[in-house]
Amino acid sequence: MTNEQIEKFLLQKNPANVPVKVSFKTRKPMIGLFITTADYADLKAKNFWRIVAESNLENYKKSKDTTLARIFSGVEITKLSAL
Repeated sequence: MTNEQIEKFLLQKNPANVPVKVSFKTRKPMIGLFITTADYADLKAKNFWRIVAESNLENYKKSKDTTLARIFSGVEITKLSAL
């Protein structure tokens, strides 16, 4: 997916910033939360996204520790689905 497609989904279909199902070309789908950090604009311009996996969501909600997120390439994302 392009960065415009991903951003459009996040703004229109996920305005409350809740976890979504992310499907990939080469790996199993995951449930994760897209997060905004200081480098969000730079990453978005390069079509990279910080996503906190479902297994780390509780810890992230408590601590807001951005190291719990991983960076994924938007090119590898094939579909985003609201839960």
